[in-house]
Amino acid sequence: MTPPTLLAVEIPDTGLGTISALGLFILASLAIGILANFAMKKGAFLRAFFLGNRGLGPWAMALTATVQSGGTFMGFPSYVYTHGWVVAIWIAGYMVVPLTGFGVLGKRLAQLSRRTGAITVPDFFRERYNSPRLGLTTSLLILFFMCVMMVAQFKAGGIVMKLAWPDTGVLAFSENAEYMLAEESLAALRDADLREESVQKMATLVGRPFADEKEFEDTASPLLTIAEWEEYKTNILAAGKLNLTDWRYLIGLAVFSLTVVGYTLVGGFLAAVWTDLFQSVMMLLGVVALMAMALWAAGGLEQATIQAVANTSPNFAFGPGYDPKGEGGLFLPLGIAFSMFFVWVYAGMASPAGMVRVMASDSTGTLRRSIYLLSFYNALIYIPLVMICICGRAIIPDLQPGQTDAIVPLMALVTFGKLPFGSVIAGLVMAVPFGAVMATVSAYLVVIASGLVRDVYHRFINPKANDYELKRVAFVVMIVVGVLAVAANIHPVDYLQALVVFSGEGQAAAFVVPALMAAFWRRSTTPGVFAAMLGGTAVVLVLYTLGIVFKLGDPTVGPPTRFRPYFLLGIEPIVWGLLTSAIAGVWVSLRTQPPDARVVSKLFDAQEEGSAPENKAPKDKAQRRPSHEGA
Repeated sequence: MTPPTLLAVEIPDTGLGTISALGLFILASLAIGILANFAMKKGAFLRAFFLGNRGLGPWAMALTATVQSGGTFMGFPSYVYTHGWVVAIWIAGYMVVPLTGFGVLGKRLAQLSRRTGAITVPDFFRERYNSPRLGLTTSLLILFFMCVMMVAQFKAGGIVMKLAWPDTGVLAFSENAEYMLAEESLAALRDADLREESVQKMATLVGRPFADEKEFEDTASPLLTIAEWEEYKTNILAAGKLNLTDWRYLIGLAVFSLTVVGYTLVGGFLAAVWTDLFQSVMMLLGVVALMAMALWAAGGLEQATIQAVANTSPNFAFGPGYDPKGEGGLFLPLGIAFSMFFVWVYAGMASPAGMVRVMASDSTGTLRRSIYLLSFYNALIYIPLVMICICGRAIIPDLQPGQTDAIVPLMALVTFGKLPFGSVIAGLVMAVPFGAVMATVSAYLVVIASGLVRDVYHRFINPKANDYELKRVAFVVMIVVGVLAVAANIHPVDYLQALVVFSGEGQAAAFVVPALMAAFWRRSTTPGVFAAMLGGTAVVLVLYTLGIVFKLGDPTVGPPTRFRPYFLLGIEPIVWGLLTSAIAGVWVSLRTQPPDARVVSKLFDAQEEGSAPENKAPKDKAQRRPSHEGA
C-alpha cells in the first residue's frame, strides 16, 4: 500500500513527463558511452580503458575529478533540512578541495605518474617504491573503501528512479520503514471496535515511517490506556505493517544498475569522464534553476529562514544546529566543526577516483586552470543546495526522518510541478541527483576494475595476458561488482551520508600521507609508507568499531545515526588517523634503510628528453629542469 501523508503542502504527483525526462537523460548517457568507445580505440587497452590515453583537458578535469555523489544531493541536503544553517560550516571545507587536491599534490602526482608510466594508484605506489606488495595492499584498501561507498550509491540511484515513477506518492523515500499507518489503517482499527477517541489519537501517526516494530510500539502505545493497548496491540501492529516488497524501488535499482554499468563497460574511463562532464553541467543548471524557484516560492532567503525557525526552533539558524528529537543533540560542536575541515579537504585529496584523473591530465597547465574552474563549480553547487534546503524546511516543514533524503526531488516537484510542462522540468531537475550517483558509480567501477585487472590479475595471475583477455576480465569484474551492489541493496542500507563520511575518512587516513611522502620526500621508504598506510587505516577502523559495536561516546554528539564513530576528545577519527599515519610513516622511514639513490634520482631529478616510460617528452617545464621538490 502507499500511505498518505499529512504534509502541510500539496506535492504534485509525478506524471509521464518526469519519467520521460529521466529516460532521455539515461539515453544521452548511454550515447556518450558509445562515443567514448570509439575514442578509446586509439590507444592500447590498459591505458585507454583505465586512463583515457592521458588526454583530459581542464574542463573534464575540473568537473569530474572530485565526483559529486549521491551524498551531495541526498545525504547532505537531508542534513541541512534536519539541522539548519550550521551544516554550511559542516561542508565548508569542501570548497578548498581544488586548492589542496590539485594545488598541493596534483602536479607532482601527474609528473611522477608520467615518469613511471603508472596507470592506476596502486601502479604509482608500486613503481615509486619498486614493491609489488605495496601495490597489492593499496589495491585491497581501495577496494574496501570504495565498495562501502558503492553500496550507498546504488541505493540512491534506485530511489530516484522510484520517485520519478508515475503515481508513486510522496513517501517514496520511506523504503526503509517497516511500519506506517495510513487512512485505511484507521478504518481497520474502527472495524476492530477501537474507540473513536483513540482512533483520532492514532491518526496523529498517519504518514510517519517507523524503522521497526519496537520504534512503532514505543511511539503508539503511550497514546492509549494500558488496558486498551493490550487489547488492540495485535490489530494496531497488523494495521501498521507495510508490504516490504517494493517493486518500484527494485525496478528503479535494476534500471540504474544496467545504465551505469552498461555505459562504463562500453567506454571505460572516457565514458566515465565524458558522462560525468555532461552530468556535471546538468547538475549545475538544475541546482541554479531550483534555487531560483525555491527562493521565489519561499519569499526570499530571509523569509525562508524565519519560517524555518518558526517550524523548528531558533537553533535551526545557529550552531551547533537544531535537534529534531529534542534530546539535547549537538550536530556540530566545536571539535567536530574543526575536524570537518580535515574530512573534506583530505578526503578530496586522497580519493583514488580523483587521483587517477589527476594522473590522466595532459599537462600542469590543465591542472592549474582546473583549480579555478572547480572552485567556482563547487561554490555554485553547495551554496545553492543549502539555500534550497532552508527553503524546503519553510515550504515542506514536516518530513519525517525516513523522508528527508527526498528534499531536493520533492522541492523540484513542488516548485516546478504546476508550471506548464512542469513534470518534464521536474524530471530534468531530478536528473541532478541521479546524474551525481551515476558519476560516482562509473568512476568507482573504473577504479575498482583497474585495481583487480591491472594490479591483481595482470600482475600476479596472468602477466602475459593480451588486450582481449584483459578486456574480458575487466568486463566480468564490472558486472560482478554491479550484481553484488544490487544484491546488497535489495534491503537497502541506511545512513547514506554517514557511509560517505566513513569512506572519505578511511581513504584519507590510508592514502594522504603516503601520497605526500611518495611525491615530495626522497628519504621515504617502502616500510615507512606501509606503516603510514596501515597505521592511519587501523586508527579510523578502531574508532568506528568502538562507536558502532561498543557504543562508546556521547550519542548526542554528531549526526543522529547508529553508524557513528567514537569521537575521541570530540574530534573526528580522520584527525587521529592522519596524525598516526604521519608519525608512523616518518619514524619508520628514518629507522629503515634509505631507498636506492639511482631510483630516486630518476623520479626527482632532470631526465633526458624522450626518456619517460611512455616514450614521449614530458610536457611540464618542471620535468625538463632539475627538481628540488621534496629534497
